[in-house]
Amino acid sequence: MARYEDVINPPDWPYPVRYGEEKEISTDVLVVGGGIAGCHAAINAARKGVKVAIVDKGAVIRSGSGGAGVDHWHGALTNPCSKITPEQMIERMDKSPNPYLMGHVEYIVMKESYDALLDIERMGVPVRDVNDEFVGAPFRDDKTKLMFAYDYDTRTVIRVAGGANVKLALYNELKRLGVDIYDRVMITRLLTEGGRQGSRVVGATGINVRTGEFYVFKAKATILTTGQPLRIWVFSTELTGLYSEHDDPNNAGDGCAMAWWAGAELTLMENSEPSGGGFRYPAYGVGSAGNTWYACTIVDARGKEIPWVDRNGRIIKSISERYRSPTPLSGEPPEPARLIPDLPERIKKGEFVLPLYADIPSMPEHERRAIFGLMVGNEGKTRIPIYYMYTEAGFNPDKDMLQMPVANPEAYQRYGDLFQACQPGLAHPKWRTGGGPGWHGGGVVVDWDLRTTVEGLYAAGNQIAGAGGHACAAATGRYAGRKAAEYALKAKEPVIDREQVEKEKARVYAPVKRKDGIGWKELQAGICRVMQDYCGEYKNEETLKLGLWWLNSIRESECNKVYARNPHELWRTLECFVRLTVGEIIMHACLARKASSRYLNFKRLDYLEMDPPEWNKFITVKLENGKVKIGELPPRFWLKPPNAPTYEENYKLHCGL
Repeated sequence: MARYEDVINPPDWPYPVRYGEEKEISTDVLVVGGGIAGCHAAINAARKGVKVAIVDKGAVIRSGSGGAGVDHWHGALTNPCSKITPEQMIERMDKSPNPYLMGHVEYIVMKESYDALLDIERMGVPVRDVNDEFVGAPFRDDKTKLMFAYDYDTRTVIRVAGGANVKLALYNELKRLGVDIYDRVMITRLLTEGGRQGSRVVGATGINVRTGEFYVFKAKATILTTGQPLRIWVFSTELTGLYSEHDDPNNAGDGCAMAWWAGAELTLMENSEPSGGGFRYPAYGVGSAGNTWYACTIVDARGKEIPWVDRNGRIIKSISERYRSPTPLSGEPPEPARLIPDLPERIKKGEFVLPLYADIPSMPEHERRAIFGLMVGNEGKTRIPIYYMYTEAGFNPDKDMLQMPVANPEAYQRYGDLFQACQPGLAHPKWRTGGGPGWHGGGVVVDWDLRTTVEGLYAAGNQIAGAGGHACAAATGRYAGRKAAEYALKAKEPVIDREQVEKEKARVYAPVKRKDGIGWKELQAGICRVMQDYCGEYKNEETLKLGLWWLNSIRESECNKVYARNPHELWRTLECFVRLTVGEIIMHACLARKASSRYLNFKRLDYLEMDPPEWNKFITVKLENGKVKIGELPPRFWLKPPNAPTYEENYKLHCGL
């Protein structure tokens, strides 16, 4: 607990403070963000023979949402056991009623996900069951020793035997290849040719979050690999510190804000989903039947088992069947089994009694060890706080159950399935986070080269609109790294506009020149309150415009009163400025979409019709000469008629292999 005197008079800062001192770094490819996507991007760019620098606000060795590990690897459709090809899967996805799936990004992931997994295996990460711990398990292939999750028939999702140390292996490979690593440097703005919005990106500015030193990076090509925006709606250090989301709490949306100010086009920024805020339970630390815990048996307070059904609504009678999808109908993608959809009604009628429990002891031994050993033991944010701490406290999956925090049937009904219901905890409609069910939210628009709409700027991982997940970050990172390197090898030498640098320097250091005012926590709380009140679950024209007015008021008033007493507070203050910008982008996107959409979790009270056909399109937002410009892109914009090349043809044309 913080002492009163430390809050009023903070202790001496333990690092040398060098405000105003400047370092200039010149490189061929600059990677902004040192998470999974960033590391794969930097490694693959370096393998092309170019000079590479990677920059992260934390320490690259463990930073990012995947820094704590990975338990399962999606999209591995080219593995030798897969029963579905990328071409078959993308054909099924194209028939999906959801018009907002980024097909070209998904196809790139399908083609490169398994290769990215083999990359980290070569770096020393245990991927297979080489010690034969799961011989005879239905999810194991004895020939390859690969282990699979979720659907044991299609075999496209691989369990990673030693995924907890994936980041360490990537870090060692960066060092081996001679990549320049800049830890604890926050990139604040992208630099553009002539300082003009929308012109070629030629580098970036940054600040060391420990010393306050200013950095100027000059680069022929830049790759944005930062995480999705978090803590835009909810912020509570008192309840759970910064632990209010599953992903890295340092993810502020830096890349979205940087791309916005540089003039790049963004889309899907109106997409959001419920968040548990500060009341959320630790990820995968409570009883569940989904994702990492899939497909654990669930029982009620009296031990009565909750039935499972397949995609056709048929009751599943055995545990093994839960992991096997029936033959897809009408070309649809495989759909996993789930708990009965009418569970809320049955609870209300008294057929099942709350609370519910994850009955892991009743699972077959290989499934029990896979869930709590392989999956919980390697998933990000679970190895230490869940696997180790629960075990140390006496939890034994062979005999103990975990309670599910579903307080009432409406929680289940509100989130669609039991996994979603138990993860947010006590969620409120005003508490949101970017993204949507089964995929992620807004980001930059990219083409088949994973290049943004601005020359010299590429993106990977969660920075791409509609993309998300560990395997996606790895696959798109390796792809974007190659493409940025190819561009850098041919690009002319970048020229930094000194006036643009000086303006950014003045903006960055303004808070440390003030001796009093408001602190960054107050600023953060104010931004979140505006987002809650004017951009919650339900929206209309009036509330969104009022929200923009309030955010602009904060920018003009409170942002000019905030002060920072050390480089750490300066870092957090700059993140508040980022979240303010991201909030504005979100509200502009919400105003532009004049229709509700179940696929985007988007509800306009003044436009109640869900997904009218004329609104099945991507809404784009960008800054052009300082003015907000709204645009649109048609579904499947990545396949341009007439005579558009197929997915396979486009990939072969662009992949650079």
